[in-house]
Amino acid sequence: METELISEDVACSETLNTIYERRAVRRYKDIPVDHEMITRILDAGRMAPSAINRQPWKFYILTGKETIKAFSKEIAKVTARSFVKTHSGGDILKTAIEFLHMLKEGDLFKRPDPIFHTAPVVIFIAAPRENEWAPLDIGMCAQNMMLAAKALGLDSCPVGLAKYVEQTKIFSRLQVPFSEQVHMAVILGYGDETPEVHKRIRDNAFFIE
Repeated sequence: METELISEDVACSETLNTIYERRAVRRYKDIPVDHEMITRILDAGRMAPSAINRQPWKFYILTGKETIKAFSKEIAKVTARSFVKTHSGGDILKTAIEFLHMLKEGDLFKRPDPIFHTAPVVIFIAAPRENEWAPLDIGMCAQNMMLAAKALGLDSCPVGLAKYVEQTKIFSRLQVPFSEQVHMAVILGYGDETPEVHKRIRDNAFFIE
């Protein structure tokens, strides 16, 4: 399904076209990504704006299949425990619906790689714990990286559940110092699916004169 263009001039701009073609991809081919290409994507992330130009992001990169699989399984375990703990004692029906939504593509936690979807590259993004603007900065950094990946012929997906890596028993293998906090991860690779574009909400802009 082709992207529904909001403006006709989108097709005339390579940058806008990349924005409209990017998708969150959750199936990847078993093809490694060249380190030089990873570096180019990181450089694109480094070009993102940040509060007071602090550039708080730090990148912790996994490329080994077994290492990625190990982190994926451990994060999945922590995610399941965290979900149950957070929602215990609440509306049981609502909790069940939300949990089923998490598992809408099947039994997520029984997959060989339930969190990173067999992507050959996982980039954890961390920042100093005391930096209150870090989440915003990292969001912009991650978007730059995903757009760069698309421009280079790769696919990507932001992984918010990656923040639970800090609660896993193998977190120390990332060598992230205590002074930093992992906010998310971006996975990269050659996609093995072409997700359809979701319909965009259009009645959410308000011009104030």
